[in-house]
Amino acid sequence: MTYREVLESGTKLLAEAGITDAKNDAWLLLEMVCKIDRNYYYLHMLDDVLPEYAREYDFVISKRAERVPLQYITGEQEFYGLNFKVNSSVLIPRQDTETLVEEALKVIKPNMSVLDMCTGSGCILISILKNTKDVRGLGVDISKNAINLAKENAKLNNVVAEFETSDLFENIKDKFDVIVSNPPYIRTEEIQNLMPEVAMFEPIGALDGKEDGLYFYQKIVRHSKDFLNHKGYLIFEIGYDQGKSLDLLMNQADFKNVQVIKDLAGNDRVVIGQLE
Repeated sequence: MTYREVLESGTKLLAEAGITDAKNDAWLLLEMVCKIDRNYYYLHMLDDVLPEYAREYDFVISKRAERVPLQYITGEQEFYGLNFKVNSSVLIPRQDTETLVEEALKVIKPNMSVLDMCTGSGCILISILKNTKDVRGLGVDISKNAINLAKENAKLNNVVAEFETSDLFENIKDKFDVIVSNPPYIRTEEIQNLMPEVAMFEPIGALDGKEDGLYFYQKIVRHSKDFLNHKGYLIFEIGYDQGKSLDLLMNQADFKNVQVIKDLAGNDRVVIGQLE
C-alpha cells in the first residue's frame, strides 16, 4: 500500500471508531511510525510503505481505535512549550493546567522554594523551574512510577529538580515559599461519564477526588500551613465548578487574598491564597 492509502485507511478506521479528530490522529501516528514529515509525505505519497512500517501502523491505529489516548501511544505530550514523556502511570498534561503555571510564575521570585504536590509527569514543576532562576523545586507523588517518569522529564528538559515518593506530606520535612498542586478532583460518580480515553486509560488514582471532589484539597489545605513559610502561597488547579468551595475552604484556613482565576474558556481553573 502507498503512504496515501495507508493514511486514508487509518483515518477511516479511527472515524468509524468515533475518534473526533481522526484525520489528525491518523497522520500523527503515520509520522511516528514511518519517521516522516509532511514534506516527505507529499513528495512520496504514491510510494509504497515498507511492510514492517505498514504492520506497525496497523497495530497503533487499532490501539487508538480502542480509545487508547494518542499520547500514551506516541509516549509524549507538549506542555508550556516543552516536551514531556508520558505513560499510563500519569495524567496526560493538558493546556488547562498551563493556567496554574502562569499564576505561579507571577509570585515566584529568585531564591524561593516550590513544592509540587501530586506531581505526576512533573510538567508543572519542570515548567516553573524552566522559566525561573535560582528557584529550588521538589515534586512529590504517591506513585513511584510517576516519580521515575518525572525524573526522566527533568533530564529531558535540562532542569534541576528533586522528586520523591510521598503520600501527600508524609515524607516532607522542609518548608516552602510556594506549594502548587493539581490533585485528584473529579467526583467519583462523574468519572464514568468522562471520555473513554480518560475514564478507561488514565490512572484512576490521579482522577478520583472522592464523593464531592474536595477530599484532597481539604487534606492539603489543612496540612500545608505546617510546610509553608510566612506569607507563602498555596496554588491549586480546580474543577470548573469548585471555585466557591475552594475560596471558602482557604479563607477558613487563614489564607488571605484568595483569588479564583478563570481559564481561557471562562471556567474556574486556579485558586491562589497567601498564608498570613
